[in-house]
Amino acid sequence: MTHIDHLHLVAPLADGPDDAEQRLRARLRQTLTTDLPGRVETDGASGSSVQRRRELGREVLDAAIAAHSEAELLAGRTLVDSEAEERVVEQVLDEVFGLGGLQPLLADPTVETIAVNRYDQVFVQYNDGRRARVAPVAGSNEELTDLIRTLAARASSEERRFDRGSPALNLQLPGGERLFAVLGLTAGGVTACTIRRHGYLTATLAQLRRRGTLDAGLERFLRAVVRARKNVLITGGTGAGKTTLLRALAAEMDPMERLVTVEDAFELGLGLDPELHADVTALQAREPNVEGEGAIDQAELVRWGLRMSPDRVIVGEIRGPEVIPMCNAMSQGNDGSMATLHASSSKIAFTRLASYAAQGPERLPLEATALLVASAVHFVVHLDRAADRTTRVIASIREVVDAEAGSVISNEVYRRGPDRRAVPVPGALRADTLDDLVAAGFDPDLLTRPEGWWTP
Repeated sequence: MTHIDHLHLVAPLADGPDDAEQRLRARLRQTLTTDLPGRVETDGASGSSVQRRRELGREVLDAAIAAHSEAELLAGRTLVDSEAEERVVEQVLDEVFGLGGLQPLLADPTVETIAVNRYDQVFVQYNDGRRARVAPVAGSNEELTDLIRTLAARASSEERRFDRGSPALNLQLPGGERLFAVLGLTAGGVTACTIRRHGYLTATLAQLRRRGTLDAGLERFLRAVVRARKNVLITGGTGAGKTTLLRALAAEMDPMERLVTVEDAFELGLGLDPELHADVTALQAREPNVEGEGAIDQAELVRWGLRMSPDRVIVGEIRGPEVIPMCNAMSQGNDGSMATLHASSSKIAFTRLASYAAQGPERLPLEATALLVASAVHFVVHLDRAADRTTRVIASIREVVDAEAGSVISNEVYRRGPDRRAVPVPGALRADTLDDLVAAGFDPDLLTRPEGWWTP
């Protein structure tokens, strides 16, 4: 047999580019899993940054690619082109060090929300309001499930299960994004997740004014509300900007005030900038372990937080029975505390609070709940979308006045104007409340001279 005859025997097998990429991906994944730990130990990089470990991973993959290409040629198979090769390398590195198929979407600063209905049905909403369907984020449902489990293990120091026994997962990603995922609960029984990005991990009222969320008069009003240590409940729908507004209000506090924050999953990040907030204890609820023990909910964390000598208590989002200890915190000396709540209007917020209170172990009747809320909450600030349906704006502010016959009595001191943005209601604010705000630096003339968006 001649050498030429031998070459004919090992001519390239019938093979498609997808098959070649799949073999390359499998080889690189296996090599990185087996060889990287030893390489990191040899390099002394076990305590180094993710970036350094990723660089070592690329070196491992470069060697693996050479070995894989040689094996493919000997088997008579087609090699992937250089562009596809680089794409596969980045995907494998993202799976180990990044966020897998989610990485390109999260690397795009214009992407605001990612909805993964299943691994190959992915939709995004951009910060200008546009929506689009994008490429799959995983090769299968199993890959997507494994990716989310990896993110859970990497993102939290606490155990975050994601299995049939604990089919819901709520966590903060390394970049501050909020992920919620479910396993086996959809119509097709597949894994689905939603990721929401907060565009501004730090915010001030001045920045929100420049973005169109509020005008100059509202900026000064809210600054006085914070400095007068009024308790504030921020309401709005999903993605209305509640957390961003809470951060902006918190930025008006004295940097040395002691803050205790309570969240279902870390999201506020008030302690990230020590110049804004030097003294912060951030508490996060904990899910039960595999034995069903060890769960700690937000209601318990609020009670514990009150023992930490806080100047203000901040609950990232009221979702249930924590409403009662939160109101207790607001009414027993921790003035200036804050929380957010999902509600469709500033007025409906009181009904939501009452329903949550009824679910708590105290089982408070409506009359007691109304009295508790009226003694605790001073203002409800509601966020909505402007007429363009894109810009987030403050649409309403209510001052809580009293409680009567199981209902909370309130005055709307800023109400929605023609373009859905809040404008002041002259004379609606109580005299003693106005005195407190004036003492905190507010100009009462601003309530009779609307500025910025709309002039009657």
